[in-house]
Amino acid sequence: MPDLPTFTPSVATPLDAEAFRRRAHGHLVFLYGPRADEVLRRLLTLLAHQSPPLPDTPDAPLWSERDQWLISYGDSLLEESRAPLAVLDDFLETRLGDTFSGVHLLPFFPWSSDDGFSVIHYREVADDLGDWSHVRALAGRHDLAVDLVLNHVSRESLWFVDYLTGSHPGRDYFIEMDPETDLSAVVRPRSSPLLVAVPTRRGTRHLWATFSEDQIDLDFANPDVLLEFIGILLFYLGQGARVIRLDAIAYLWKVVGTPCIHLPQTHEVVRLLRAVVDHVAPGTLLLTETNVPHRENLSYLGLDRVADEHLPDEAHLVYQFPLPPLLLHTLTSGEAGTLAAWLKSLPSLPPGCSFLNFTASHDGIGVRPLEGWLPPHEIEALLELMHRFGGFVSMRTRNDGSDSPYEINITWFDAMKGTRRGPDPWQVQRFLCGQQLMLGLQGIPALYLHVLTGTLNDLEGVERSGRLRSINRRRWHRDELELLLDSPDTPTRMVFEALTRRLAVRRREPCFHPDASQRVLETPRELLALERGPLPDGRRLLAIHNVTDAPQPLALPALAEGDWFDLLEEAPWAPVASLAPYRCLWLVQAP
Repeated sequence: MPDLPTFTPSVATPLDAEAFRRRAHGHLVFLYGPRADEVLRRLLTLLAHQSPPLPDTPDAPLWSERDQWLISYGDSLLEESRAPLAVLDDFLETRLGDTFSGVHLLPFFPWSSDDGFSVIHYREVADDLGDWSHVRALAGRHDLAVDLVLNHVSRESLWFVDYLTGSHPGRDYFIEMDPETDLSAVVRPRSSPLLVAVPTRRGTRHLWATFSEDQIDLDFANPDVLLEFIGILLFYLGQGARVIRLDAIAYLWKVVGTPCIHLPQTHEVVRLLRAVVDHVAPGTLLLTETNVPHRENLSYLGLDRVADEHLPDEAHLVYQFPLPPLLLHTLTSGEAGTLAAWLKSLPSLPPGCSFLNFTASHDGIGVRPLEGWLPPHEIEALLELMHRFGGFVSMRTRNDGSDSPYEINITWFDAMKGTRRGPDPWQVQRFLCGQQLMLGLQGIPALYLHVLTGTLNDLEGVERSGRLRSINRRRWHRDELELLLDSPDTPTRMVFEALTRRLAVRRREPCFHPDASQRVLETPRELLALERGPLPDGRRLLAIHNVTDAPQPLALPALAEGDWFDLLEEAPWAPVASLAPYRCLWLVQAP
């Protein structure tokens, strides 16, 4: 093949001191009004004392086709007498080499519930995982993504102890609310009570708790809370983090009488954090976690402001939350028309903005992102099928007090057991079809460790923890996993080898650059075909997928437009009349 062309990349945009001061002051005026000058002075002092050293190459590309992330808990791999973080690092080096450019290390701090998302100490590593040297070692070899869990904190935190005793600083960190207040407009992601009764020295108080009685929401209307978290952000950057994931950011700011989701103040906080990282660590990426309907999710890229001739000034990346449930529907129903329509609806993104694509994560498969894309009876059919395949459904409370599905809890491998007709022999092929489809989309792909290993539903984990999400949070003993990877014909080995091979091919192909354009081609509903590119030199790629369990005719007009090279077969494309069940193609045409 000829030499591969170079794609013109998005680059970091450093923010000088005066530009930062102006931007930060504008954000703070919006948030805190007459207190803005005082808060700005405190912010500048904080940055002067705690900012990490500036990067050597502030104008380096933000991302490339080589960007591929692994998502893992710090203790997803266990080995006797060894820190789990060191085990994960060693597994990455010995089994995966340069397959992944980045690692999203799920919360590794001391915690009290929700597998890390109820943080006790933000600046400590949990003793049973390792220490900061292990985190820095991972950051030295990969782009490290770290969670900034800023919406809520554990009841066991020192801030909450301060609140209970009426001591600073935590005394004013939480949101007290009269239980008689009308909060019916508040959008809920859970079915637990919104207010939690807490006994204090001042009597019983009721505190805002969006997610659980152990996860108490913080009051960002108090600028002390915002400055505290900017200090934590700077600390993570100093430990080597390159990506900051803003957990549950959509619920950050509360105003009684509103839905308390996606409020303008929340977006303003994200813009302020973007200004901070652009100033002190250009090239750092902000990723917002907002498991909500499609248009709401896209709002965190700030596209409306870009249209008003602003440069992108909010998040760099948003998750493609509709992708997992739509792909699940596609592969179990055998129709790709709905998925194709959603892909066609995606906006063209300005430089410096992109998508994070995934099929599974530590959480369940969101149902809310299907709103507006599948009718209720199709959603119900999907939920029922996942029940048949051993999964569960978590619920949330609507504004009217009724419950509705929030997410599906199942491993992605078990979700691929069959179609609406029931289980069948195509599980591995269907699974790989879904992963290859995701890998070919515009944006950066992220694979959860349990996708890479084809992990089955952990029903024992659900029984032990009492939490439905534990079904997809298995902790592998490394010797057990290594045995499965080294044994012939195990599904674990088949999945692992097939995925790592596709990832190796993908990271060498410039048409998979996150900034390369994407176009959905017209096909029968049994196929999904995408064009990536063309690049500036004319190079383009076709990604073609049979999403059914039957052979499908292959008669795309684009295939007749010159010669194509099959990336996976590493040979010129030999035209065929039909595509085998769940077979996928990556075909490249070079100028």
